[in-house]
Amino acid sequence: MQLSINFKDTKVSYQVTGKGKMVVLLHGFSEDGSIWQPQIDHLKNYYQLVIPDLPGSGQSEMLHHASIETYADVIKEIITVEQEKNKLSGDKNFCSVIGHSMGGYITLALAEKYPGVLNSFGLFHSSAFADTEEKIEARKKLISFINKNGVAAFLETSIPGLFHQPDVSPWPGLLINKGLSFSKEALIEYYEAMINRPDRIALLQQTAKPVLFIIGEHDKAIPFENSLAQCHIPAISHVHILRQSAHMGMLEETDKCNKILFEFLHLYAR
Repeated sequence: MQLSINFKDTKVSYQVTGKGKMVVLLHGFSEDGSIWQPQIDHLKNYYQLVIPDLPGSGQSEMLHHASIETYADVIKEIITVEQEKNKLSGDKNFCSVIGHSMGGYITLALAEKYPGVLNSFGLFHSSAFADTEEKIEARKKLISFINKNGVAAFLETSIPGLFHQPDVSPWPGLLINKGLSFSKEALIEYYEAMINRPDRIALLQQTAKPVLFIIGEHDKAIPFENSLAQCHIPAISHVHILRQSAHMGMLEETDKCNKILFEFLHLYAR
């Protein structure tokens, strides 16, 4: 079922499917909620899945001057609407949230700002570390590239690098075509939000929530060593390494990822 909320006069679209404990799946940069379709097909028989299109992605309107924390506020509003619909507005530890890449940054902001809402959360090819100066400069160069060359050229140069074996996968081409719907302004807004996000390693140190880490051995966007440096920090960590994946494990090792998610959620999404 496709639904929407109005957040600061901006329409934000999201999908709800299945029944049971709520699980929110947050997509990453230059994606929309449809990136999770293989996981939706696997998990919808066990959980109520909520899959937003972040503002500026998919069917959602762009939210101008947004930060990672603003996107967390959007997700909290969607969760609240669904809580009230289910007459569970007073519930604590209401849902699990799994975030891919930029969606993981939003998940961390949500866990920091609204800790009572979550019973667990997951970082799927994502990081609690702030951008290094080198990473910030790289993102700024990509902003300049988008401004100069446009969305299509940017996607054609960036998306193949997210895959371990892009030449033998149909997914890069499919994602490039789908990504043509993005505006330059939305992609630049995401980059600026990521650049300005704070370090949230302290959140991992302090949280009592179980945390899932899914790590791609060949990931260039979230380097393997950075992922290993954070995954031991929470009191309760579930760590999984995808040996045949880069940054898109949900597509590169779908069956393995579906099994990992199901087993984690089976423990905590109750």
